[in-house]
Amino acid sequence: MTPIQVLRRGVSRRVELVPMNPIEQLRAGRLGRRITQLLVGLGLFGVTMALMLRAGLGLEPWGVFTYGLTQHIPLSYGQMVVASSFVILLLWIPLKQWPGLGTVANAVVIGIATDLTLGVVPEIEGLGWRVLVMLVAIVGNGIAGAMYIGSQLGPGPRDGLMTGLHRRTGRSIRLVRTSIEVTVVVLGWLLGGIVGVGTVLYAVLIGPVVQFFLPMLTVRIERPAPRPTPSTSGSARP
Repeated sequence: MTPIQVLRRGVSRRVELVPMNPIEQLRAGRLGRRITQLLVGLGLFGVTMALMLRAGLGLEPWGVFTYGLTQHIPLSYGQMVVASSFVILLLWIPLKQWPGLGTVANAVVIGIATDLTLGVVPEIEGLGWRVLVMLVAIVGNGIAGAMYIGSQLGPGPRDGLMTGLHRRTGRSIRLVRTSIEVTVVVLGWLLGGIVGVGTVLYAVLIGPVVQFFLPMLTVRIERPAPRPTPSTSGSARP
């Protein structure tokens, strides 16, 4: 089978994203494969965030906000990713959201991977190279997002904030996501974040990239059956 045939087969694959609570996510099977995919995806997500920063042509919406915060708080970019993730998780409380394993891993691994990458990748010279790195970062970020979403181990802090607000307000996902991202871009820009063509291209391309790769990267699982309660398990006493 040629690479093109493999790609076509993967894109046409249909695998359901199963709605589950955090306990069901752990009981849904194929846990070793799913945790491995989760960690690789989160690591790649952090690497691509760092590449966006090194390209210097504009950061993704939450990156604009994160970078703006680093201009006023003495934390590295990756440390700020971790710190802001846990602050965002506090916003889950009134939304009655519960974090899964993937949520906690997202809050930690991405920031670590970002700082490690920034430590080894130097500033990029030349507009052509910067554009190339920016495009690679956007596509790689979409693949990374599809990987950790497809592991079905819980949304990241920012994704969970979006879905929680969607559920509580009844507004569409598109409207909620757009409202959040416009807000963080404006706040980040006011704080000194980097807004540019990369910010616009990321907003336009990231959805289609994730949608393209998600079918081939979603792990096939089945929602586990509910555990029997004491009143329904076993035989009744005479």
